[in-house]
Amino acid sequence: MRLYVKYLGIHVKSIMQYKTSFLLTTIGQFLVSFNVFLGMMFMFQRFSNVEGFTYSECLMCFAIVLLAFSLAECFFRGFDGFAGMIGNGEFDRILVRPKGLIFQVISSKIELSRIGRMLQAIVMFVYAVPRSGINWNFEKIATVFLMIFGGTIVFAALFILYAALCFFTLEGLEFMNVFTDGAREYGKYPVNIYGKNVLKVCTYIVPFALFQYYPFLYLTGKSEAHYLALLPLAGCFFLLPCYLLWRLGVRHYKSTGS
Repeated sequence: MRLYVKYLGIHVKSIMQYKTSFLLTTIGQFLVSFNVFLGMMFMFQRFSNVEGFTYSECLMCFAIVLLAFSLAECFFRGFDGFAGMIGNGEFDRILVRPKGLIFQVISSKIELSRIGRMLQAIVMFVYAVPRSGINWNFEKIATVFLMIFGGTIVFAALFILYAALCFFTLEGLEFMNVFTDGAREYGKYPVNIYGKNVLKVCTYIVPFALFQYYPFLYLTGKSEAHYLALLPLAGCFFLLPCYLLWRLGVRHYKSTGS
């Protein structure tokens, strides 16, 4: 952990050499997400609800998904750029170092500019809370934290899956963006509005619904089933097959020779 903190300190010192660039990038990340907020606001001025979910509820749902995605992208960004790491031979250097491979990839790139998206998510959440009509208690607060934690793990697992596939393709597969950036975008509404088939895929294959839709039903009082609040923890098991594929990819890897 101390070594990771040192890596984090190095990244902070690096970005502070270009303070203006970091500030503008952070503001840009904030404004991009703010456009989505405006789009939702304009749509709900035309429609009072979507599948029974109000504007404040959808805004809260999107804030949770956006925060989870931003945390994963901030601290697991190294996997997102893993194709370049293989292409330029950098992964060969990682293999001969004594520390774990995943730790080194995670530490190779920490995208602190994603703080802009995190701030936007927090602003939307704070705006939606008093308007949501939720009777807050300890269980509801814990549900929010579990949703954010579970979402961060699921998105991190997808980044690892993306990196693992690079061992076999040698280049990043753009279709994976459907499950990462795409999920961030369509996560602004509860998954069930996209139909039963999409809900099944997001439950049993890529478990977005386990940290987004089902616990959100309990959070908003649309279901009294307390076990729904724990489903984000079940979604964390998605990390296991992604990690196993990563291990298989490492064994499959052959040096670039450069």
